[in-house]
Amino acid sequence: MSIWKKPISLEGLNATSKNTLVEHLGIVYTEFSEDSLTGTMPVDSRTHQPLGMLHGGASVVLAETLGSLAANMAVEENKYCVGLDINANHIRAMRSGHVTGTAKAIHMGATTQVWQIEITDERGRLVCTSRLTMAVLQHKGK
Repeated sequence: MSIWKKPISLEGLNATSKNTLVEHLGIVYTEFSEDSLTGTMPVDSRTHQPLGMLHGGASVVLAETLGSLAANMAVEENKYCVGLDINANHIRAMRSGHVTGTAKAIHMGATTQVWQIEITDERGRLVCTSRLTMAVLQHKGK
């Protein structure tokens, strides 16, 4: 059974990135299933740190982007989610190519959600693992 409570399409999701950090870093939503959201990010000058490797902060941006958008798509129209906490463990260095992140909910409560985001390289090897905690809030007047 699908966790999505709002209409979801790749075209619609990618349209939300216009004129944002997400667009600037080249993050693209590529797939969703009944319980996950996946996207890619290039490993290039936009996402490098000074030593020419993937910046840990860029991995965190990808993780928070996927988890946050997924969380917001998994609540009713009168609700929205904001980040409370994120952590990341950086496992493998990368200098080029693309990384792929997949966000899956591990807790979907009335007031909080917790998402696990696994980021892998083009060979499927783990690059970063992240956990994102979201607050579930209600729009005023709804």
